[in-house]
Amino acid sequence: MTDLAPTTDLASWRPGPTRDAITGFVSAVVDGPDAVPEAERIAVFDNDGTLWTEKPMPTQLAYVVQQWTAAVAADPGLAAQQPYTAVRDGDLAWLGRAVDKHYAGDDSDLRVLIAALVRTTAGVSVHDYHASVEAFYRDARHLTLQRSYANAVYQPMVELLDYLAANGFDCYIVSGGDRDFMRPISTAYYGIPPERVIGSAVGLTYDGESNDVRYGTAFDFFDDGPEKPIRIWTRTGRRPLLAAGNSNGDLPMLRFPRRHPRSLSLLIHHDDDGRGDLPYDTGAEEALAAVEADGLTLVSVRDDWSTVFVE
Repeated sequence: MTDLAPTTDLASWRPGPTRDAITGFVSAVVDGPDAVPEAERIAVFDNDGTLWTEKPMPTQLAYVVQQWTAAVAADPGLAAQQPYTAVRDGDLAWLGRAVDKHYAGDDSDLRVLIAALVRTTAGVSVHDYHASVEAFYRDARHLTLQRSYANAVYQPMVELLDYLAANGFDCYIVSGGDRDFMRPISTAYYGIPPERVIGSAVGLTYDGESNDVRYGTAFDFFDDGPEKPIRIWTRTGRRPLLAAGNSNGDLPMLRFPRRHPRSLSLLIHHDDDGRGDLPYDTGAEEALAAVEADGLTLVSVRDDWSTVFVE
């Protein structure tokens, strides 16, 4: 019998049905009559809105806004088109709405965002981009919380990651965000090594003259919706036992473990007001409506978390 890690690691999870669902699931996986071998204990987590805050816009957009602001300063003519118009006018709501429209099934503005995003890294080496992102995380402050991005991480989710790792799980980030934007901080913020980060990606090329890998001029894939289970399988070769997400785009990933006899799918519901993120359901309507039919466990930020952010 394998020793079960203590549940006191989940200090920011209030006692109740949700916490019990987590500890009961882990107990069954580790010590139950149908315990699962460690090699098969895979857990997958969305990032924006699941492991850290995503409002008023995903963190990567905050970084890209800096790049676009510099681009407009160098070439004011860019401001005649989106998303540069929004950046020039300080219309950050346009950027947030583009993401919300995507979750509602309208990708028209998201395609505009992605095209401009690809232009920011075209020809840049992966190492130079890594250094630029590291500098952003070191110096930038969250737009509304006025704290570092390291302190915009959800404390209960860090505890859950640690609890799962202590019980033999390999945890992966599976995000619609840029894979290489998350890798510089995945270990420090979440204890997840960069090789376990799955995300969207721009195509890469090898520059033999400089012996560098560089970003190309086309998007490779957008890791959201039905793409998430595909990427999980491609990278792990396994069906995960646990999945956690917060939006419509996470629903296929949340459904993916459910065919396993031992599984848990957590949907983070941002229903708390006054401790950080304002409450919102936009972009999660379909997922919230599917809780009962798909056997999801709803995590109420208001009721299940005694603490929200890492301090």
